[in-house]
Amino acid sequence: MNPAPQHPSIGHGRGPAGGRHPDYTRLASVGPYFALDTSATTTPPPGFRPLPELYGTGPDAPLAARVRMVAQRLGTTELRVAASILHLGLAARFWSVGLGSAVLLGTVPTLECAWVRIPDQGPIDLWTPPEPARPTSESLVDQLHRAVLIGQLEPLAAAVRAAVPLSARLLCGNAASALAGTLRVLDSHAAGPARELVAQLLDRPPLTGSGTLLTGPRGAAFRRTSCCLYYRIGPGAGLCGDCCFTRPPARRQ
Repeated sequence: MNPAPQHPSIGHGRGPAGGRHPDYTRLASVGPYFALDTSATTTPPPGFRPLPELYGTGPDAPLAARVRMVAQRLGTTELRVAASILHLGLAARFWSVGLGSAVLLGTVPTLECAWVRIPDQGPIDLWTPPEPARPTSESLVDQLHRAVLIGQLEPLAAAVRAAVPLSARLLCGNAASALAGTLRVLDSHAAGPARELVAQLLDRPPLTGSGTLLTGPRGAAFRRTSCCLYYRIGPGAGLCGDCCFTRPPARRQ
């Protein structure tokens, strides 16, 4: 059963009363990308490392090793393709936690004390110690912009680009695409608040101009102004549903 949606104020930071712990366990019922472990312990479960370590650089950095693994699984020798696909999935993970919390719980976790575990397959595991919600004058869109875009996606993009050269515009398009994909999942839970927040985020730098969002009775659709390079995996890969291209470009030799 899906959790009953709460409809928090989009314009003001209204959330759980100060001192109360948001029930982040509700997010997992939406899907694995939304899950945030806040088990009541002072130390993370085994195998976790501080989230900032994910954004380390160098040949032995977690993301550099993960890019090589993703390339092997995709069957491509182009590391930039693997890096883009990896970045897209990680962006979706952070947006899911942030946007899901905003529309269902009326608050946004900062993830400042979060820990991460990278499984062999599937979305990364996130754990954060339980932290009471504190009253804030920030709007939910301001909280999302600060906690997700600035707090996570900026260092993530820098770490990805340190591992494999990719254009900032492509990674910005990935961030917007991941946000729109999160909206499509949440549309059946709290369509109004989710659509409003996503529209506001897409209208803010650095996502401004990254694509066009259309919403209607049949759901939300997004067309980005860049390409994630997925088509370069192979002749049968095709294009993503929100790609800027209408047919795969001719591959350069």
